[in-house]
Amino acid sequence: TILGFVAAIIAVPVADTEKLDNVPQETQDTDVQRVKRGFHHQPEGVWKKKLVWKEDWVQIWRTEKKQAWKQEWKKVQVPVWKTIEVPIWKEIQVPDWKIQKVPAWKEIQVPIWKEEKVPDWKKVTKPVWREIQVPVWKEIQVPDWKQIWVPEWVKMGIPGEKYLGKDHQGWEYTSHDLWRKKLIWKPQWKKIWRTEKKQEWVPEKKLEWKDEWVQIWRPVKKQIWVTEKKQIWKEEKVQIWRTEKKQEWVTEKKLIWKDEWKSRQVPIWKEIQVPAWKKVWKPVWEKVWVPISHGHGWD
Repeated sequence: TILGFVAAIIAVPVADTEKLDNVPQETQDTDVQRVKRGFHHQPEGVWKKKLVWKEDWVQIWRTEKKQAWKQEWKKVQVPVWKTIEVPIWKEIQVPDWKIQKVPAWKEIQVPIWKEEKVPDWKKVTKPVWREIQVPVWKEIQVPDWKQIWVPEWVKMGIPGEKYLGKDHQGWEYTSHDLWRKKLIWKPQWKKIWRTEKKQEWVPEKKLEWKDEWVQIWRPVKKQIWVTEKKQIWKEEKVQIWRTEKKQEWVTEKKLIWKDEWKSRQVPIWKEIQVPAWKKVWKPVWEKVWVPISHGHGWD
């Protein structure tokens, strides 16, 4: 501790000459002059040691973190193409003979039914439009008056005194006989158009049904004979090409994976020592002149 350090310094005897060496030159000269002036009836005294604390700056080393880059190696798989021989089957065409049935056309007589048209009469009902008068309601616009309310601003006085505030010098401001606006509603009559219904007669067509006889053609079926081609099958020997498979060897590239080492830079934190200055207080012994007072009885 600081008290133990001070006690250790006090316990160690120090020569006066060494302490005088630590005192500045100006102080040594002044002490000598004081001793010399002691012959001219100066007050007597003694030299004493005084412990004082002096400010000093010492260099220290502070630990800081600095970012650095470290090289690392990583094992990765990279694709590589390798040439290999692989067997494949290739299709080839070889000639061959085959007995097959081929189509042929033969004419034959077949009965069919043919439709013919014969005249006939048919009773039908036809629509006929007849014009009639029907009543309808028509909307018309008639004038009318409607009372509405419209806003209007009127000027209105405010009696009395009103405080407005103070300025930066402390003067107060007031106002008298102020006016303000007041919103009122005033009735007005506005012309509008009202919708009414009016009956009118309009011509309209009415659908009626009327019987009539019309001539039509009725279908009748009649059997006739017609020539038709019939497909038959007969055997023939024809040349064909048969597909066969033949083994061949071809060059092919195969993708394989190869191990490689890849380097990369990764950030790391490194501790370094940087110099710094620290303020400390050190104890120093100084010699001071203390005058001696002789008592005469009246103190």
